[in-house]
Amino acid sequence: MPQHSISHTHRVNNNVPTDHAGHSHGGHREAIQDVSDHRLLWAIALNHLLTIGQVIAGFLSGSMALVSDAAHNFNDANSLLIAYIARRISRNDANERYTFGYRRAEMIGAMINLTLLAVIGLFLVYQGIRHLFFPQQIIGQLMAITAVIALVVDVGTAFLLRSMSHGSLNVRAAFIHNIVDAAGSVAVLIGAAAIIWLEWRWVDPVITLLIAIYVLWQVCKMFPQTTRVLMEGAPPDVKLKELIESVEQISGVEELHHLHVWELDERTRALEAHVVIAEQSAVKLESIKCEIKSLLGTRFKIGHSTLEFELSDSNGSNCNDDGVISAHE
Repeated sequence: MPQHSISHTHRVNNNVPTDHAGHSHGGHREAIQDVSDHRLLWAIALNHLLTIGQVIAGFLSGSMALVSDAAHNFNDANSLLIAYIARRISRNDANERYTFGYRRAEMIGAMINLTLLAVIGLFLVYQGIRHLFFPQQIIGQLMAITAVIALVVDVGTAFLLRSMSHGSLNVRAAFIHNIVDAAGSVAVLIGAAAIIWLEWRWVDPVITLLIAIYVLWQVCKMFPQTTRVLMEGAPPDVKLKELIESVEQISGVEELHHLHVWELDERTRALEAHVVIAEQSAVKLESIKCEIKSLLGTRFKIGHSTLEFELSDSNGSNCNDDGVISAHE
């Protein structure tokens, strides 16, 4: 017996994908993208200049904490550059090759940023332990002056990125880099005071280790979210069983199966599923579809959905391919 199904499919019209939710789901994204890129460019320039200054001052003063902070700052400058490039790429329109657009460019940038941050953190751990056992002579005055300059640049960079970090995990990763740098500059300044007045040279490697621990903690905190989006995992606050039960409570809906829920980026969620309806309910298909989409949008914050409707008497309505979730699993 042939399968009777009514599909609501994803099509590309003039290289631009149709919004299945019936409304724009990019309003917040567009608001974030409207923030001037000049802020990122200024932040990149400031951090590269600061890195050069810290490296020179670090070697002249003998402070490993200053050199480590310079290495972290260099990574920050590169992270901001990656953030800028990814931001520009993500603005490209959808086309026949990339029908969802380039939304995940920012997520790839965030993954690169976090990976580099992890490498820097491990490097700081190594250097901190080594200099804790083999302390070096340090010029505290030069260390203090450089720390003050670094603190001013770090705070200025963080201020430039603060408003942009709320809507982008990629920019947020770069923002966290600069917060860590600001805290590191304060720690280096305190360490310089301890070296100048108390001659506590062991403070320098201890500060290095504290910076490293904070860096690695931030990586562990942000890495799972980035990985989940890139692996097309379901949003953590969406309970699939609850979603299935909610849709099946709609009048005319008998079953929901072949369900997939994922995130296109940190702001946009998507869903595809098969909806089984009674044959007598086919006349009110559009009403059922609108009610399902309204439920998905208001309750589960899913603005992009693709629904395939099947009649309950069709032989293929209860088929279940490997790797999909049905109402009976």
